[in-house]
Amino acid sequence: MQRIPEPELMDDEAQAQAYAEADFAEPNSHFAALYDEFIGPLAEGAAVLDLGCGPGDIMLRIAAAHPEIEIHGLDGSGAMLAFGRAALATQPELAGRVSFIQGLVPDALLPRARYDAVISNSLLHHLHHPETLWRTVRARARPGAPVLVMDLMRPADEATAQALVDQYAADEPEVLRRDFYNSLLAAFEPDEVRQQLALAGLGRLEVMAVSDRHMLVRGRV
Repeated sequence: MQRIPEPELMDDEAQAQAYAEADFAEPNSHFAALYDEFIGPLAEGAAVLDLGCGPGDIMLRIAAAHPEIEIHGLDGSGAMLAFGRAALATQPELAGRVSFIQGLVPDALLPRARYDAVISNSLLHHLHHPETLWRTVRARARPGAPVLVMDLMRPADEATAQALVDQYAADEPEVLRRDFYNSLLAAFEPDEVRQQLALAGLGRLEVMAVSDRHMLVRGRV
């Protein structure tokens, strides 16, 4: 099945609200567990960059579990970031270590030139030009820094995409079901991501399937 791109930004307020209120506990906790497995504790004061942070649930989970770090979340959607800042306000103990920044890869203005780790969840499939993500990873990660990127995998056909929606989003609002379906069609296949990494000079990063609908890119810059 050929890739069908979707809009890059989820900047509609109703769409952002539905996304922020949806139950992503399973995939988000999965990503946080993968962070623990492949990155783990960093040096005191280390900075982590989350590209495409959305409403920030993953950032807050990681920040709470790793008091030694600060984490900066970048997203192009002001509506998404508003929900992230509201969630952060309910956890004031994290306020000094978590920041939300609005901007687009690869040219966003960030508090640090380089980061001790770079992570991203569910950004890649939104990008019309995926090389912008990998350029940002290469430019912003310190030499030797760990990288952890998770995203959807494009299924073999539309029927399989619909079956995944029915399995994992049966009880979600229709706007989320539609977005999930469109995101599956917009996602890349693992071999496509390997080609992207090779062109970006990041061929050392490993690409693997970690569920029936997610793949993981991991390694060190």
